[in-house]
Amino acid sequence: MLKVISFTICPFVQRVTGWLEAKGLPYEIEYISLKDKPQWFLDLSPSAQVPVLITESGQALFESDAIVEYLEEAYGPLNPNRTPEEKAVDRAWSYLASKHYLVQCSAQRSTDEATLNERSVKLEKAFATVEKALGDARFFNTSEVGMVDIAWLPLLHRAAIIEKHRGYDFLAGYPQVKRWQQHLLFTGLAEKSVSDDFEAAFSDFYLSEQTFLGRGCDCPPGTSASDNACASATCC
Repeated sequence: MLKVISFTICPFVQRVTGWLEAKGLPYEIEYISLKDKPQWFLDLSPSAQVPVLITESGQALFESDAIVEYLEEAYGPLNPNRTPEEKAVDRAWSYLASKHYLVQCSAQRSTDEATLNERSVKLEKAFATVEKALGDARFFNTSEVGMVDIAWLPLLHRAAIIEKHRGYDFLAGYPQVKRWQQHLLFTGLAEKSVSDDFEAAFSDFYLSEQTFLGRGCDCPPGTSASDNACASATCC
């Protein structure tokens, strides 16, 4: 059976487990502490980062981009019958998402409003870009969940949790992205691809008294960040 080595609130892990859930593949998952990484994990991961996927033959794979591409090749793509050009486009949109995981993490950990605004600029640009690419389909230009949807799932899921708890909407002003978020969350993949205590662990870290969002930012529904500069990302 496939096995995923994980950290509870890591978006890169959710991208992998989201794909596995969408495909309906069974897998085991083991959680580690990133503050005290066991030596056996360091032996498996040259980057010392999660996720790591242990294949059915025992090979350890690292980096979420490589893992998802392996899964699509080994177990069949979520969207079959894609042309080589369409596959390349899907990979590019997926890379765009994963490049913004740490950007979102950094914005969520902002200690004050000015920092939140500053760190949100790059993330807003990504949402503005994908807003223009979304059509009338339920998912990313398809009627079924595909690789691109799974890549953006961690970003959209975390935005939904923050809006739910604090009324702050990273997606304000992007109606197509908002509609996409709602369709994707309706599948249940967000909850299935994380641990039972994910929302509590996420809130403890990103919505604590140490963060602007956690202290209660007095954000009316539909509030978003303003434009300033880019973030320097730190996260799981």
